[in-house]
Parts: sequence; structure tokens; C-alpha cells
Amino acid sequence: MMDKLASVFLYLILSVATLTGAGCEQETQQASPRADTAAQSAEIEPEPVVEKPEPPAFENYIERGDLAAIGERGVLRLLAPRGPVDDALPRDGLPSSEWRQLAEKFARSRGLEPQWIYVDNFAAMIPALLDGRGDVIANNFSRTAERAGQVAFTRPLQYVRELLVTRRDSEAADPLKVAVRRGSAFAQTLADGQRQQQFSIQYLDDAIGHDELLAGVASGAYAATVVDSNLADALLPSYPGLVASSELQSQRAIAWAVRRQAPELERALNEFFTAEHLLASQRQQRLRRDWDEIGDSRTLRVLTRNHPASYFMWRGELMGFDYDLLKKFARDNNLRLSMVVPGPNVDLAEALDAGMGDLVAASLTVTDARREQGMVFTRPYLQVSEQVIAAKSNRVTKPERPIGELLAGGQVAVNPLSSFHGHLQAMAREQAEPMDIVPVEGATTEQLIDAVARGDYTYTVADSHLVAIENTYRDDFSVVGELPGKQDIAWAVRPDQPQLLKKLNAFLNAHYRGLFFNVTYNKYFEEPKRIRRYQEGRLRTVDRLSPYDPIVRTLAERADRDWRMVVAQMYQESRFDPRAQSFAGARGLMQVLPRTARQMGVSNLYEPENGIRAGISYLGWLEERFPRDLPFDQKIYFTLAAYNAGHGHVRDARNLAARLGKDPDLWFGNVEIAMLMLSQPEHYRQARFGYVRGREPVNYVREIRERYLGYLSVARNEKAIAN
Repeated sequence: MMDKLASVFLYLILSVATLTGAGCEQETQQASPRADTAAQSAEIEPEPVVEKPEPPAFENYIERGDLAAIGERGVLRLLAPRGPVDDALPRDGLPSSEWRQLAEKFARSRGLEPQWIYVDNFAAMIPALLDGRGDVIANNFSRTAERAGQVAFTRPLQYVRELLVTRRDSEAADPLKVAVRRGSAFAQTLADGQRQQQFSIQYLDDAIGHDELLAGVASGAYAATVVDSNLADALLPSYPGLVASSELQSQRAIAWAVRRQAPELERALNEFFTAEHLLASQRQQRLRRDWDEIGDSRTLRVLTRNHPASYFMWRGELMGFDYDLLKKFARDNNLRLSMVVPGPNVDLAEALDAGMGDLVAASLTVTDARREQGMVFTRPYLQVSEQVIAAKSNRVTKPERPIGELLAGGQVAVNPLSSFHGHLQAMAREQAEPMDIVPVEGATTEQLIDAVARGDYTYTVADSHLVAIENTYRDDFSVVGELPGKQDIAWAVRPDQPQLLKKLNAFLNAHYRGLFFNVTYNKYFEEPKRIRRYQEGRLRTVDRLSPYDPIVRTLAERADRDWRMVVAQMYQESRFDPRAQSFAGARGLMQVLPRTARQMGVSNLYEPENGIRAGISYLGWLEERFPRDLPFDQKIYFTLAAYNAGHGHVRDARNLAARLGKDPDLWFGNVEIAMLMLSQPEHYRQARFGYVRGREPVNYVREIRERYLGYLSVARNEKAIAN
């Protein structure tokens, strides 16, 4: 269910964008006759309409290289079978439109232009891929043993059942003649030796869509056909005279395919799938909640940015001034803290209003513009000045003339979503000399200081507490002035959250300038030695997450896993210490028990490669213990929980969740609640595997997910400035 909702959410975003664009085009077309009428009434010759030349048709080429070669071309060619629905509008519930959107999003995430390449039928897709006429088979493509012998498949996106479709009033036939497209996985299923006596195959070579096939069965043109279960839910309601059965007893994985000579492309796709599914489920949680609803969920969702004052990663640990304050607030109120880092170009005020989080904590300056956007601020917990930064080599000294005159002499680069942008614009309106304000979308303060130090821009502006951090470990910039006035830093909520606002203000009033606040403040802003240590170890790029990245990348790639998720788990298990050993005897980087490792064919767990191989193998073994049709992201969470607590306890928790009326296929807010209850006698006495310290797997899954999402936020920042 979660997987479907995430896909529908993605579809809705793109559909709205498409419909908005279409509406604008219609408006323009309707405006033209009115303009012509006005011109004629004024007896003015209308300007001739200049037709824009159509873009040149795509000319395909032969390319059999991996991701680097594809990147040089700048195009990702996506293979799909030709059909009557190719040019149709997306239809709710059809995976073909969801796959299409997902494929195009992947291409653009790599800086590539998506280009669809259509072939005549399913049988032609693998030859086209192997010939180099396409790069990815991105479709509702079943993984079969025969196909896997020719191409490399990604991690399964779904598992589906193959359903036999006949008319309700049809008479039994022996053998039953079933119409399927040549080269489809259905044809392979029907050709299986055990089914040859029961079915005969009617091969279809023409480009025929699912609707046309079902209509043919309904009209009697075909006796039967086969559809995947993920298609049946969307299509069959339109054909009440048809019935689907699981008579074939066949289940297959839906995955995408690349050439075997393209392991980097396969790895990139697997990483993208994991990130997209986990982020989509996080984005889907759009709830406008006040304190009572937050308490019921036991989770506080905080919108923030990835930067050294609020929230960052240091050697695998989540840190930051705002993060530490809110971690104590959450702990004091028996809540879990979930940090939500939207894309760098997402306005935090809009994200808050949309319900993506419960509050904003991102070293946010209190401004009238943000109040007009609907933000309600807590009492300030910091006061800062906005300082003007220049390169050290610029030799600009603190000016005696007004700061506006100084800034008029060069480019001032700022993020357009920052408070600096509005303050500079207001200053520019009040002075005679023009000011060149350069908006740099998605840029962090640190990235803008880097750009000024390199000489890309003359100036930037930064809050004084961030400047203090930067000054502890670098000397390539100077503070040359300040914008007028002091600025308050506060957290922000929506107007419909008076209870949460009251709780936050009470917390700040109780702790502001007290022992906890001062110790935390000094930790991030006043102790140069500690600040330098944090900044040197702070994660700024995802190129290197651990000392063992090359090993993890190689082994995770073979297992179709996102290596970043493995690293997040490895830190949770051992803090990257290959000699780690638990009280229960688990050893090595992934803390595997020796007897479990022997079952995986691994010994000497203190050897980093062996420890990682054992952990990844064990993850794969655990994943197979759960139903194949679990949603993509939920399978990750259940597997992690089983790694920590054992798959038997997770199975007990799923059964208990079902008895409690919760969804046994969803971890957060459902099975995790049941897992906590398995430490209570009235529940663990009825469980097959008995007592479990439920809080451990619950925290384990959450902390690994938060660390993984932290890695993704760093990657998004890195990508935003690169673009």
C-alpha cells in the first residue's frame, strides 16, 4: 500500500505540472484571437505569426558503454515496447505511467536527457539493448531465468502474480488457447512443460496494448489472455464480463534491465530506487498536526537544512545546535525525532505549510516576509548579525562609508530563499547606486563562502554564528562589514499549532542561557578545538562515507543493495571498528555471530571484507524470509528489524499488528508499535518466539533510516551546487 501511495504521489506531482502547462497553452491560444480583433479595430496590421521550428527528430546511435559513456552523450535511452498507449495520458493505477515517470526522473537526476526508444514488441527489447540501441529497459518487465542469462536486472521493484483472464461465461476448453504477445514473460510461463497440455499459445506479433487484449477476450476474438496482478486492479473493472484467476500459480519479479557490461548504471539505478522509495514515503507524510496529534504518533518531524549550525553528519553521527536542542525537547516529551531535509530549492515555509514537517528549525531568521508566508515564530534563541564576506585576497578593509556603497562595487551572491536576499533588495531600493545581487539557487552559506574565496563572486552574506564556525578552520575570507541591525533566530510553526508553539516556548524559556543551553552553544560556537574537529570530520560529500567504502560498494553492488544503506547500518553496528565485539559474541564491522557467518560461508569476521560480506549475505537471507510482495521500502525496514532482533520476533510483531487492527505490511506506526508491545507479558506469552526488547529494533531501524536520509541530504546539497 505504501509503495502504491508513494507512486501515486509522484504521479500526482507530475500530472499537476503537465495539466498546468496544458492550461497555460490553452490560455495563450485563446488570447490570440482577442489580440487580433483589437488590432483590426485599431486598423493596425497584425504582426505575422512566426512559427517556431520543431526540434529535430532524435537520431538514434549505437552505444554499448557504461554510465560514463552514456554521460558523454548526455542522453539516457529508455527502451519500451510500442503500443497504442504510448502517446496516451497517464492512467491511474497503471504501472507503465509510473515506470515512465520514475525512469525520466532517474535520467534527470544524473544530468541526462531521457529519450524513449520504442521497439515493436517485448521480444525486440533485449536485442535492442544488447545491440546498443538503448541503455535501460524501463518497463513493466518481468525477470525470468532466460532473460537473466542475457542481461543484468536491477533490484526488483515489485513482485506480481500472473493472472489468467477469461470470460465469465466461457466454456471449458482443453487445451485453452491463450493470446499473449510474443517475447513476453507470459509466453514463457505458458510454454513450461507442466502447462503445455493445459494451454496452447496464440502468439501476437503486432503492437497491442493491454486494453486491446482484454477487449479481444471480452468480444470473443481471443479465448483468454494473461495480465500481471498490478495491471489487473486498474484494468479489469472496465470489463465486468471478464474474470481473473491465479490458475497459473506464477509469481515474477518486475525489474529493469541493463547490459551486463554496464555495472555502474545498474548500481546507480539500484541506489536511485532505494533513495526514491524511502524519500517518497517520507514526502508522503503530509500532515498538518498540532501537539495532540504529534503526541499520538510519538514522532516530531522537523524541517531543516544540512549545515554546520543546525544539522549535519559527523563520522556517522547526526549533530547540530538545533538538532541537539530538539533532541532534548523530544526526549523530555517522550517523542522520537525525525529530521526532514527537503531539496535545497524547496522553500521551508512552503514545506511547513504543506505539512511536510511539524516545525522548522534551521537557524531561521525572523522576517516580516516569512510571517506573511504564514510562519509563526517561537521566542528567539539566538541573535546574530548579517556579515558581508569577501575573499582574503580582495584586500577590502572595513569601510567607513555605508555598506550599501561598498556592495554596489561588486557582485553579491546569496541564496534567493535566504533572509539576506530580501534584506539586500530592500537596501538596494533605498540607495542611488545599483547593487548587483546574484541569486544562487540551492547554495549553502559554506558553498557561497567557497565561491567568494575562489573569486567567483565579490561578496556574499552570512550569519555571524556561521561565520564564527567557518573562521575556526579556514583563513581564506574576511568580514568586511555588516548589514544594518541585529537579527533574531527562532523556530517556526504554522498558525494552526498553538499547542506546539506553547510547548516549544516553554522549553526555550526553561533552558535559554541555562546549563544545558550554554554547554550546547559552546560545543558548536565557542570552542575552537572542538569546532575544528567537527568541521574536519563533517560529511560534505558522499564520495567517502567510511574507511571501507570500496569493499562495501563492490559487495553491495553484487547484492543489488544501496551501499549507502549498508554503511549506515555498519556504523550503527560497530562505529566502523573492525575489532568490535558485542556481549553476545557478535563480531566485526557488521556484528555477525560466528555461527551465522559459518552458515553464510564466512570465517574470521575481524577481517573487514569478511565481516561486510557476512553482513550483506545475512541481509539477503533475512529478506527472503518475508513475503515477496511487501512494498520496496517496507522490505528494507523489516529486514533491518530482523537483523537486529531475529526474523522470528519480527514475524510475531507482524501477527500481533494484524490482531491489533494495524497494517502488518507497514513498519512505522504499525508493526513497530507491536514490536514494542512484545516486551509486555500479556503479548509475548502468546507469541511463538516470546519476549523481545522491542525498543532495540525500533530504535535500530529509525536510526539507520535517519542516517541514510542524512547521507541523501548531503548528496542533494552537493548536486545542487554542482548544477
